[in-house]
Formats: sequence, C-alpha cells, structure tokens
Amino acid sequence: MVTFIERALFFIILLRVISGSIEISAAALMFKFNDLEKAFYINSLLALVGPFILIVTTGIALTGLTEKISLTRMICLFAGIILILISLKSK
Repeated sequence: MVTFIERALFFIILLRVISGSIEISAAALMFKFNDLEKAFYINSLLALVGPFILIVTTGIALTGLTEKISLTRMICLFAGIILILISLKSK
C-alpha cells in the first residue's frame, strides 16, 4: 500500500533530515579534529543552522495550514518564534 503525504509535510521532513545530518556531521568533525577551539567554531556555525531550520519549517507548515488556521494564530506563532530567537541572543 502506497501512502502519499502532503507536499509541505514532505519538505518539513526533508529539512529536518538535512538538519540532523548536519548535526551528526558536525559531531563527527569535532571528534576528528579533537580540538576545543575547532569544536567551539563548529558549534557556533550550528547555532546559525538551528534557528534557520526552525523558521523555514514553521513557515512551510503555516503555508500548508493557511486554510485551517486563523491569521491571529499565525501572527502569534511567528511572534513566539521571534521571542525564542531574541531570548537566545539575550544575556
């Protein structure tokens, strides 16, 4: 039995698989280099990937849900994401 999934869901899954692969590759590089400075640099690069994937996957999901979700709820979701990103940068 072949099951078809929605296009938006497929792209979200694909992005999460790519994101996970990047995380695993970064861990392997840290292990290979065995250097704290290089591990710190790699980890800093990962800090850029995470929020980007979060924003893109949420945008794809909301685009797929435009018929099922109200505008107010969409605004609240994006505001929540923005607050998460601001909190990551605050001390």
